Amino acid sequence: MFPMLKIPKLVRWIFCTGIIFLLVMSLFRFVLFLFSSGQDNHFSDVIPSFVLGMRYDIRDVCLLMLVLLIVGSFARLNPFQSPVGKRIALLITGFAVLIMLLFYIVDFAHYSYLSQRLNASVLNFFQDAAISAKMVWQTYPVIQIIFELIIGTWLINWVIKKIYKLIRNKKPESTRNSRITWFIICFLLFAWGMFGRISQYPLRWSDAFVLGSEYKGQLALNPFESFFNSINFINDHYDIGKVKDAYQILAPYYGLDSNSIQRLSFERNIKPRPGALPTRPNVVIVICESFAAYRSSMFNNPLNTTPFFSKMCNQGIFFERCFTPGFSTAKGVWSVVTGIPDVSSSSFSRDPAAVNQHTIMNDFSGYEKFYFIGGSTSWANIRGLLKNNIDDLHLYEQENYNNSSVDVWGVSDKNLFLNANKVFAKQSKPFISIIQTADNHRPYTIPKEDENEFNRIHVSDDSLAVSGFKSNDELNAFRYTDFCFEQFIDAASKEAYFDNTIFLFVGDHGIPGDAGSILPKAWTNQTLTMNHVPFLIYAPKLLAPKKIMEACSQLDVLPTAAGLCNISYANGALGRDLLDSVHITGKNFAFIYTDYLGVVQGSYFYRRQLKTAREEMVSVVNNNPVPVNQQTNEAKKAMSATAQSFYEAAKYIAFKNKKK
Repeated sequence: MFPMLKIPKLVRWIFCTGIIFLLVMSLFRFVLFLFSSGQDNHFSDVIPSFVLGMRYDIRDVCLLMLVLLIVGSFARLNPFQSPVGKRIALLITGFAVLIMLLFYIVDFAHYSYLSQRLNASVLNFFQDAAISAKMVWQTYPVIQIIFELIIGTWLINWVIKKIYKLIRNKKPESTRNSRITWFIICFLLFAWGMFGRISQYPLRWSDAFVLGSEYKGQLALNPFESFFNSINFINDHYDIGKVKDAYQILAPYYGLDSNSIQRLSFERNIKPRPGALPTRPNVVIVICESFAAYRSSMFNNPLNTTPFFSKMCNQGIFFERCFTPGFSTAKGVWSVVTGIPDVSSSSFSRDPAAVNQHTIMNDFSGYEKFYFIGGSTSWANIRGLLKNNIDDLHLYEQENYNNSSVDVWGVSDKNLFLNANKVFAKQSKPFISIIQTADNHRPYTIPKEDENEFNRIHVSDDSLAVSGFKSNDELNAFRYTDFCFEQFIDAASKEAYFDNTIFLFVGDHGIPGDAGSILPKAWTNQTLTMNHVPFLIYAPKLLAPKKIMEACSQLDVLPTAAGLCNISYANGALGRDLLDSVHITGKNFAFIYTDYLGVVQGSYFYRRQLKTAREEMVSVVNNNPVPVNQQTNEAKKAMSATAQSFYEAAKYIAFKNKKK
């Protein structure tokens, strides 16, 4: 009756193929919902995420369907009219299936570790491909994953081919006019599906984060959306006008001369302050891998994971609200060494234009300088950062130790510490050193040589969950870190250098997770657990114990060490001496940069999402909503200006803080 409306075989097959892809992508989202830990959402709570997620999936599937439609519209390439067309169409769908499964596999691994969907930062691993490949091999069942990838690709393609054969065997029922009509209908339909909505503006990646929580937004996305939309943020540039505005706002915090704004110099020449130690103490900075505060004993974790470190905190100066500006080991090392938050889309250490940096370590005149790592500094150009900028640095890596490597990260942390201790014990001059640990990281290896002395524990899934851990391997790796601290301090305390040494321990970053009742809800819901780390200054023979609640940062480690050591130094970065009561009292804050700009100051945490400009201000001391009044409105406005200024200044200083 309506011959022009008879559906061509090509269109029927394309729609069937699209439905298969949509079903598979929806299944992956449901699996992610089932296995995403630390979430109390019922399925009814996340229905909006699934609805929005389906729209993202439709957009991606429509792209594939549009390609098949355009290619198949040519008679010689139509899979139902030409053997060549059949081979090309099945090759396209086969490749699409492989890419889809590969993206989701990587996405699941990425989310399980970082609680974030796959994004363009994963490309950084290719710059350290050898180490990354070893870590993946030692952490994941690679052979099993490859086998599942092959089976999954074959199975989905088998279904697509089966449907193709069923449609092919149907009697021809479409005319030329009907094929043209359906081409136009489908072209417009697929184009609209890719646009994502009936509106002036298309469906955007950022739309996922108006659902009320970060988890719901992450669930709505698929790896194609999160990956390809994040590529746009890889390149970093600063705006000189915005830097000038930032300079004016930050000037009171850092004692900058606001009248010298045209020079835009953040450099301050710091003189020894009252309260500095009269001796020339040694300095040992320990950058602790994944040292999430909420998982430690200092914050009353139910599993009492770090009893020795907690004991040290009671004997030292402990900062309860220390935050890392970014989230990655490379960014953490950069922040400690340079005093600049790493606000790059990748990491500043990889940027040839930013690798030349002044570090306060060079102002420790007359000091020997050391850096110890259990493996290699070849990743993220850390070797270039260290060797290029720290004068006469003695760099110790895996090949410098007599111990065997235990996994991709080299020798164990215990042996790393003990080797460093032997070197320190031989020094006749004062020294400053950084020790970078790694064992509290996948694949969570406990060396066989320590199995007897270090007692593994095994707890229930419920106990793991309320303590913020995902597995017993992860728990024991965290506990092993405390074991290694104890081995190090016990060995060091027997050496002559110990009594005149300041030990500073700080995490390279935290770990996103559920802090439950350990900390107020904001620490979990606003992902502060990613950046909250312990910071301890331990020198029992030199410093009286003290606990400090004001916010601070990794950026402050070297300025504080320099202040204690009674030296003059040049500081062109954004760290401050936390024990300089004259210049810092009342001005304490910590800047955070991930997918938002944030500031922790006083009782509040403020953040603004980079992609949606959505603002939040929450309490970090309790679960009460922030009262809406003139005082909190002014605080929010000030914190917003501080966060934006810090971000603009960091982008600028990274390219201006050249080595002296």
